[in-house]
Amino acid sequence: MTDKQYGAPVADALAPAKRKRRNTLLWILGPALVLIVGGWLYLTSGRYVSTDNAYVQADRATIAPQVAGRVVEVDVRENQVVRKGDVLFRIDAEPLQIAVARAQAQMEGITSLLDAARAGFRSAQANVRSADEALRVNEAQYKRMQELRRKGVVAQKDVDDAANNLADARGKRDADIAAVSKAQSLLGGLPETPNADLSGYKLAKAQLEAAELDLDHATVRAPIDGTIGKQNLQPGDFLAPGQAAMPLVATKGLWIDANFKETDLTHVRAGQPVDIEVDTYPGHAWKGHVASISPASGAEFSVLPAQNATGNWVKIVQRISVRIAVDDVNSDQVLRAGMSAVVKIDTGKQNSLLGRIEGARAEPEARVAVSAH
Repeated sequence: MTDKQYGAPVADALAPAKRKRRNTLLWILGPALVLIVGGWLYLTSGRYVSTDNAYVQADRATIAPQVAGRVVEVDVRENQVVRKGDVLFRIDAEPLQIAVARAQAQMEGITSLLDAARAGFRSAQANVRSADEALRVNEAQYKRMQELRRKGVVAQKDVDDAANNLADARGKRDADIAAVSKAQSLLGGLPETPNADLSGYKLAKAQLEAAELDLDHATVRAPIDGTIGKQNLQPGDFLAPGQAAMPLVATKGLWIDANFKETDLTHVRAGQPVDIEVDTYPGHAWKGHVASISPASGAEFSVLPAQNATGNWVKIVQRISVRIAVDDVNSDQVLRAGMSAVVKIDTGKQNSLLGRIEGARAEPEARVAVSAH
């Protein structure tokens, strides 16, 4: 026989051995692979919680005038980026300028009145001194007339005239004293009191400052850095105080509002790291951290909260808002309010026995650090 004649039987004899070894290897590697994958899933399950119910948020300011008037100038357009202090629009300032001029005139009038009161006070004091001297002379004259009348030297008419002169002197002295009191009341009791400490002057000054403030408010400026939203303000429009003119969305201080299921928040704490992806920029990730967790579910803040004490109650998993601070907003990709995002929070939870022990030790330290922060 040739080798070819023996080749087929030898190969047929070796085939079952190879299959047996392969099957044995599969029986060993298969369960091992399952155990490895299952162990990895066990160790990592629950550590990360994520949701796509998340949106970029930003501070928003509704621009409204503080004084009423007709718009004479609009210096911005829709979607324009502005800086804090930039002029947005102007209101007709002419009526406000007139009010300032009126308040300034009142201020000058009060100042003149106070100066006149000081001069009147000094004049009244001089009149009081003169009246005191005149009263002293008339009292002495009246006493002399009475003495001469008792001696029969003068007539009764002379005594009566002296009495009338004495009464006139007393009346003039009382009038001069009243003039001094009136001047003192205008000057706060003392002529040396500065104008700035007098109530009349304070009132006039406050009215002038209010008029000047209204004039300054005729020019409406941006309170923050941001971008102008949708607006249709045109010159000629009349605005009342507090009437919304245009929205302004801040370009700084962005954050993410993520609405997690209540069952996902078991191990979520403030300060935990977060990975953020925004639908607008696929493949780009932002880093952030949990800033705070809402004290109530979104349903509690609705206009009509759910009434769960009813007969047809159905349990619905609630969602709790989690505010996530974005740590690296200064990237080339611009985030805008309302963009959809996907967030993943690393809770640090470990399912292994060692991880549970370490997590139990680290959790109080993390809480202390967050509280101190």
